[in-house]
Amino acid sequence: MNQRSFASTEYALKKKRTRREKFLAEMDRIVPWARLEAIIAPAYPRSGRVGRPPMGVPKMLRMYCLQQWYGLADEALEDALYDSQALRDFVGIDLSHESVPDATTLLKFRRLLLANELTKALFDEINAHLGEQGLLMRAGTIVDATIITAPSSTKNADGQRDPDMHQTKKGNQWRFGMKAHIGVDAQSGLVHTLIATAANVNDVTQAGALLHGQETSAFGDAGYRGVDKREEAKGPAWFVAMQPGKRRGLDLTSKWAQMLDKAEHLKASIRAKVEHPFHVVKNLFGHRKVRYKGMVKNQGQLFALFGLANLVLAKRSLLDIQARGAS
Repeated sequence: MNQRSFASTEYALKKKRTRREKFLAEMDRIVPWARLEAIIAPAYPRSGRVGRPPMGVPKMLRMYCLQQWYGLADEALEDALYDSQALRDFVGIDLSHESVPDATTLLKFRRLLLANELTKALFDEINAHLGEQGLLMRAGTIVDATIITAPSSTKNADGQRDPDMHQTKKGNQWRFGMKAHIGVDAQSGLVHTLIATAANVNDVTQAGALLHGQETSAFGDAGYRGVDKREEAKGPAWFVAMQPGKRRGLDLTSKWAQMLDKAEHLKASIRAKVEHPFHVVKNLFGHRKVRYKGMVKNQGQLFALFGLANLVLAKRSLLDIQARGAS
């Protein structure tokens, strides 16, 4: 028995199962791997350097998912795979007869996804899978946007900021970067549409593009005032939040004001679902700052992040569906 087998046996016999292992085991079960691999396979090279076949799509896709879930740079992911048996088991790498793909291999894989717009295709395929499981109802949409900051310093090789990014004022603070605009299913809280813009683009200008066209109702915060008057956003009945200052000024001794306040509370309870994907991407995946330069690369990554976030949000439902199917 070789050294790898001894190490693997010792690892398998440990008594505590870590949160990372639980998460990876759940994602291994619910990610529609075969469907996603089929999206990538036609664009993936069939041969590599002489005498060395390319790493297969299944392993590269799993490595790419790990990079998004844990916010790792290419070199950091390579090191993490050498360090962690849990990560190697998830990818399917056995160090006894193969090495971990290096950072350059992962870089080339990311470039392949970007050049062929495959992250958008993966996002759409994940949503198609979720729709087939009955988790995307499409009766209503919630729209919102979040700022993802970018380096504002000009102390770099080019001596300038990223020209695709811009600054905007939120509250009393100026922020430089981009915006992720999302349309979310009002029932499940899953993202069905994503648009990336510079941070200074007004939210209401993107509202119409965030609709899929089948919804009968749409919800937005106070930043979407006047959206119902925009030609591209017409169709659903819009429920837009009252301005915070105006709501605070309501005289709640009046029955009419009480009814307005209850209506605002109801709209807010529905809109709250739009915060869940942002929480997953920013807090669980740690994507609070842009990783690349240029809008195209960052938008490509956002499609991957929000597609994977949808699977995290639907995890319990997908596992329940699998359990019922197995019984």
